[in-house]
Amino acid sequence: MPVQYKDLGLGESHLWTREKASLFDVSHMVQHYLKGPGAEGLLSRLTPAGLSSLQNHHSTLSCLLHPNTGGIVDDCIITRMGPDSFYTVTNAACREKDSAYLATSIEQWKAEGGEAVEWELLDGQGLIALQGPLAPKLLEPLVIDMKEDRLQDFYFGQSKFMKLRLPSGKESSPLLVSRGGYTGEDGFEISVPAAETEPLVDFLLTVSGSDQLRLAGLGARDSLRLEAGMCLYGHDLTDDTTPVEGGLSWIVAKDRRAKGGFNGDEVILQQLKSKKDGGTGVQRRRIGLTVEGAPAREGARIVDASGDEIGNVTSGCPSPTMKQNIAMGYIKTGHHKSGTEVFVMVRGKQRRATVSKMPFLPSKYFKAAISPG
Repeated sequence: MPVQYKDLGLGESHLWTREKASLFDVSHMVQHYLKGPGAEGLLSRLTPAGLSSLQNHHSTLSCLLHPNTGGIVDDCIITRMGPDSFYTVTNAACREKDSAYLATSIEQWKAEGGEAVEWELLDGQGLIALQGPLAPKLLEPLVIDMKEDRLQDFYFGQSKFMKLRLPSGKESSPLLVSRGGYTGEDGFEISVPAAETEPLVDFLLTVSGSDQLRLAGLGARDSLRLEAGMCLYGHDLTDDTTPVEGGLSWIVAKDRRAKGGFNGDEVILQQLKSKKDGGTGVQRRRIGLTVEGAPAREGARIVDASGDEIGNVTSGCPSPTMKQNIAMGYIKTGHHKSGTEVFVMVRGKQRRATVSKMPFLPSKYFKAAISPG
């Protein structure tokens, strides 16, 4: 995926996604299947996810964790495909590291007598993301069986296999379609065999028309995910960051907090509790910032009124939607509350900044209504 396409600038492509719909080729992401009677047990060791309660064709954000430290190997999406089958998406930049980690973890699991696990890496499999408020309207004409695959009954965090229309009246093979994405908008991620990826992209663009759908690149994807408060591995999350420090405590499922049993639980479960409650807490936390003047980029120092360093920026850019500079970073505990005024060092000058809650913009995911009572 290029940084941008020639028909729209970065800011224009960003706003197009927020107002209409964009198509992202994210085939660089790594897709896996973990299957077998030991698959759930293995993933429950490697992540703090509550997989025992995850329903078929439902997904959860989680993290692969290092033993002992609880540091994040990579963030990932895990989807239960059946009683003993999970579909997982991990980051392209971590492909080699993740592959070595999974291979070693499976080998150790088997050596300890764990039940059988089959790991399949979907090399060559395409992955496209249709994102934006028009996404359901644009996907619907391609759905073959609208009775069985009604998008109105298909919610954020769910997935299903669908057949979609291709050029010349052809039908696709059953494609795994997941409702969600990396922009904060409603949308779909579609896993596609390599031979069908280009025909599907071309047909979707043609049927939708350039007044509704455009291709978008890495530049827009980065500013969209930052507005949505989403992390980029290698920048906002690293091997030395735990989920608690990274503002991802919510991925540690309730039953896992009680029983542990995952990599690094001895560190993470203590971090979840403050010192007054008998835990250790954390010394730093991931926060959002709004920044006056020039935008703060990765590596910029965060300082207090006395000029003492209290944190650092890990991602930053001008927000096309908000028309102000936003950033994400880590700050010492005690300075992390929303509304706290700090300074960021940009080009040797102090710029006023304010700690902000994330996401910076309300998410627009298509979720099921919550029943009263």
